[in-house]
Amino acid sequence: MKKKLVVLTGAGISAESGIKTFRDSDGLWEGHNVMDVATPEGWRKNPALVLDFYNQRRKQLKEVEPNLGHQILAELEKEFEVYIITQNVDDLHERAGSTNVLHLHGELLKVRSETNLNYILDWYEDLNFGDMDDEKNQLRPHIVWFGEDVPALDRALEITQSADFFAVIGTSLQVYPAAGLIDFTAREIPIFYIDPKPIKIPNLRNPLQVIPEVASKGVEIMRNKLRSFI
Repeated sequence: MKKKLVVLTGAGISAESGIKTFRDSDGLWEGHNVMDVATPEGWRKNPALVLDFYNQRRKQLKEVEPNLGHQILAELEKEFEVYIITQNVDDLHERAGSTNVLHLHGELLKVRSETNLNYILDWYEDLNFGDMDDEKNQLRPHIVWFGEDVPALDRALEITQSADFFAVIGTSLQVYPAAGLIDFTAREIPIFYIDPKPIKIPNLRNPLQVIPEVASKGVEIMRNKLRSFI
């Protein structure tokens, strides 16, 4: 049986494809304060701004492609049972060929009812006022905003606890609850941490291999290290 590799990815892996992150600079996301476009309060205050913001992100997503980091993770399915838990809302892992992807923070190419969490639709074009669910409730981006619950968290914990190897790629480990997943790995399983600016991980009970590289280079190094365990 294949060993299970569980990978937590963040904005750093998508940044190499041209998708910007706000945590590397001044707290702005594509020129907007994140509190204005990624919170329930921002939605209530100015829904037109929020709709336009995600419409622009959806258009941007069509212009970028998966990078080598995404591609190698997909290729690793030939050798390992790979599960990707991503904080990213893009579909670059899927487009690279990964088949087990769990989106903690929602998906840019989906929308949901403002009132019914289970009413979710695939959505590839602009989302506008007047786009409604079956009960005439406005549709909103299928994004988990700051301050909202993370519905996929229980499944993420279950996957993490069953890992034979765990990897953290391109995430600052600052956004919870995603950052806390590393604490739920089985004791002593190997952990790989890929980031050009790695932080110290306190109280870690696992053997840790830090790879201070961008995702595309770091994942290649990790693949070679993983093969030594087979």
